[in-house]
Amino acid sequence: MSHTAITTTIAPAAIGPYSQAIALGNTVYTSGMLPIDVEGNLKEGIVDQTHQILKNLQAVLAEAGLSFGDVVKTSVFMTDLEQFQQMNEVYSQYFSDHHPARTTVEVSKLPRDAKIEIELIAVKRI
Repeated sequence: MSHTAITTTIAPAAIGPYSQAIALGNTVYTSGMLPIDVEGNLKEGIVDQTHQILKNLQAVLAEAGLSFGDVVKTSVFMTDLEQFQQMNEVYSQYFSDHHPARTTVEVSKLPRDAKIEIELIAVKRI
């Protein structure tokens, strides 16, 4: 089974030797997404950062023909779990009817001093 790189210009381009996402069979694995817009601007504050990441992930999923309803697992990396409730309020706007499995962990630092990074796995229903 071969894999296919998923790329969209609606989300920020990869800044290193990796893809925005990889499709393998009916499963899509995204890279960790930072809160950067397509112009490369880092959003400020946990609320705006979470929105930007989820919009970016939504664009990558759409390029693969998927939506948040196809997501089976998310991983959330935060530099301050004291901001968990704010992140969770934004996150629940995107996953209001469908609740994938999720891991949330606090990390000491993220690229570009972002407060949050999110990656996900989605499965195309056959």
